[in-house]
Amino acid sequence: MAPKTARARRLGIALRTHREAAGLTLEAAADEINSTRSTLSRYENAQTLVSPATVRALLSVYGVGPDEIAAAVQLAKDTRKPGWWVPYSHLLDKRTIDFIALEAEATGIANFEPSVVPGLLQTADYVRGVMRGGPHTLSDDHVEQRVQLRLDRQQRITADDPPIFDAIIDEGALLRPVGDREVMQGQLRHLLKMGELPNVTVQVIPLAAGYHRGTRGSLHILEFADPEDPLIASVETVAGQMVLDRPGDLRTCTKIMEHLRTVALSPADSRDQLVQLLKGR
Repeated sequence: MAPKTARARRLGIALRTHREAAGLTLEAAADEINSTRSTLSRYENAQTLVSPATVRALLSVYGVGPDEIAAAVQLAKDTRKPGWWVPYSHLLDKRTIDFIALEAEATGIANFEPSVVPGLLQTADYVRGVMRGGPHTLSDDHVEQRVQLRLDRQQRITADDPPIFDAIIDEGALLRPVGDREVMQGQLRHLLKMGELPNVTVQVIPLAAGYHRGTRGSLHILEFADPEDPLIASVETVAGQMVLDRPGDLRTCTKIMEHLRTVALSPADSRDQLVQLLKGR
């Protein structure tokens, strides 16, 4: 099953919207192209890649104009291009792959972390410390593969036309040693450096803020350039990463992220806090 990328979601939404505008049920539309209701449903929910030929056939049945058909066919072609993460697929579960595929297309990323430095801002040595302290015993080779995966994910932050990245970090994550003293100092210096980028904002929630709405776990919210693409949220659970796209869940997650921004120190005060932590180590 292919990752549910933003392009695939957008194509699925378009197929469903045009079908409904044509007044056809899933069964009726599937009959028109000699397919099945379940297959068409998977196309519309971006659970299965749809071929350009099938997109053309469906939209022709729906009475869509040639320009819109051409755009949708091109979108179908784009969704079939392999992402940079494909070589790492064997290392990760499907939910994580789905999230990475969505993150790769996001124009805005907000991430709160209560226990560790956000992954997009971790140094290689910090990643190694996290991997070696995780729930699974990994070989040195697997650790290095996961380090490279994390570094590859980070490239978008400093690439041309990067996403806006808002990182909110609980102070407890900065006080928790990962690796030795040199690793933590290097990580703090890296946070200060990344916070200078015009597209990156780093905020710290001080321990003095007490219990807050993010204390229970990490939270990601992804935004996309196309207004047809709804927000995506992701939370960490004991069972792994869970991607959320239902309106009610998204409203809750958005409110929590807004709350975290208000209890966090300002970017300038957060920088001062990072400097103080660096000096105190």
